[in-house]
Amino acid sequence: MKYKLTSYDERETAEIAENIESEKFPNMTICLIGDLGSGKTVFVKSFAHALGIDEDITSPTFNIIKEYLNGELPLYHMDVYRLEDSKEDIGIEDYFDKSGVTIIEWADMISNRLPEERLEIKFKIIDENTRLLILTPYGEKYKEICEVIA
Repeated sequence: MKYKLTSYDERETAEIAENIESEKFPNMTICLIGDLGSGKTVFVKSFAHALGIDEDITSPTFNIIKEYLNGELPLYHMDVYRLEDSKEDIGIEDYFDKSGVTIIEWADMISNRLPEERLEIKFKIIDENTRLLILTPYGEKYKEICEVIA
């Protein structure tokens, strides 16, 4: 089942991220999919802020993985855009069991490496400010999160 949420500005995207953060659990994986400028990094920044992380959150395009360890749970923020055709093993899968939250931007680029249980969020640009977020839960815990926030 898919759940659809409409965000009319960045503040509403932030609220969606904060609502999902309030349902967090260790080893949670959130996969973000969407075009440039669709709101993926806004989502991650808001999620991190709600976790109590006070560092500046930027998309880790050139680092691929950034670790933020000073929140309620560790946050592992990945931008895998550059890995689309790569066969290189950089240990992404190791993060799924590190008792933190893993958020992956451009997750569709590595669909064969994603954990079976995860929350997938597709960001669709409707107009300059409006985004449609389509949440697809894989696993019972993620379905429960969607039921709570939808």
